Order: sequence, then C-alpha cells, then structure tokens
Amino acid sequence: MTKPVSGVLFDVDGTLVDSVYLHVVSWWQAFRQYGHDVEAARIHRAIGMGSDRILGHLLGTDRDESADDGLRAAHSSLYAAYWARLRPLPGARRVLEGCRARGLRNVLCTSASKAELGALLACLDADPLIDTVTSADDAGDSKPAPDIVEVALKRSGLSADEVVFVGDSVWDVQAAGHLAIPCIGLTSGGASAAELLDHGAATVYEHPQDLYDHLDEALTTAFRVALSHS
Repeated sequence: MTKPVSGVLFDVDGTLVDSVYLHVVSWWQAFRQYGHDVEAARIHRAIGMGSDRILGHLLGTDRDESADDGLRAAHSSLYAAYWARLRPLPGARRVLEGCRARGLRNVLCTSASKAELGALLACLDADPLIDTVTSADDAGDSKPAPDIVEVALKRSGLSADEVVFVGDSVWDVQAAGHLAIPCIGLTSGGASAAELLDHGAATVYEHPQDLYDHLDEALTTAFRVALSHS
C-alpha cells in the first residue's frame, strides 16, 4: 500500500451480519439429509468459503459429486428459513457510517449468493452507505481465491494498494493476502484472534462496534503493516 486508504472492503456473513451459526446449522441439516454426518465444528471452520469449495473441503474429492447441486439447494432452502430473523452485528451500520465520514468508499465483498445477499442487505438496511456490492455469482472461484476481491476492486474503481479488507474468517484473510491487501479481522464469526493473526490479519477486533471505536487506529495499523510488507 503506497497511497492513503481510499476504500474498505467488507465481508458480510459474520462480519456485518450475525449469520455464521445459522449457516452451520443449515449445512449440518443438509448433510444429514444426504447421509453425511459432518461435525458442526468442522462446518463452522469452513464457513466463509463459497459453496463451490465447501463440499470438497468437508466431504473430500472422492464424494459422489452428482449430489452436490442437491446439497447446495438443501442448504439454501434451510438457510432461507432464517432470513427474516437475521440481525446486524453490533455496530454494523455505525462502522459503515464511520468509514463514510472519513471519505472512504464502502464495498461489500461476500461469498454469499445473490439471493442470500438480498436478505443480508435488507438486514443491514444501510444501502445509502454502500458504494459497491459483489457476491459469489460475480466471480469464478470463491474465497480463499481472490476472484471476488478482484471483481470488487474493478467495480469500485479502487486498487489493491489503497484499500483494506475487513473479514471474520481465515478465508477472508487469505483472499485479501493473495492481493497483498491488509486485512482487519473480527472475531464475531467465531474465529479466534490468534487464528486470524496467524493467517496474516494486520490487527483484530471483536465486532463492528469495537472496530468503529478504534477505527482510526485500525486503519493506521493496517496501513503500516502493508508498508512494512511492500
């Protein structure tokens, strides 16, 4: 990063919206419907990947791939039952307001499908604060591949050397890292601070409100980390 920060890329599930464990339960039930007994803890650690990757990650490459579409559809249907009960994480709107007040562009960069994204945006109720939105449907490979991040940069007109990424999973940290974008981690999705830092996060906070309360410090730290790696 050689320029001042101009924009912030935000993951959504587990970063701005309290939805991670609803995904865990939905995947757990979907797997059971198809005869797979996958521990909830393993599913939780995979959340943040897109559905194009999570099945291979959890079930292996020797699975019957003919059932993949059915599994993904089952998860989507089960998760959709929770849409009306989605809630923003503490400070979600406030951190978007804080970035906007500093002249930064807010870009949502999520592995959610376009249908799920609609529910997430309705939950956030912050459209005037969001400049650009991208979803899994906009990219080839999902996180931890950097494809969706590259699409977000292209659509927003921002470059990798003038943004920071905010995410809650190691997959977010890895996706940002592929493009040398510093990542601010949040533990609101269930990953520990140590784990996020071990995977390359520049700094870690508890949830969006905690990030808002330390926003200038967080942006400065991310900027300095990026400079030290350049």
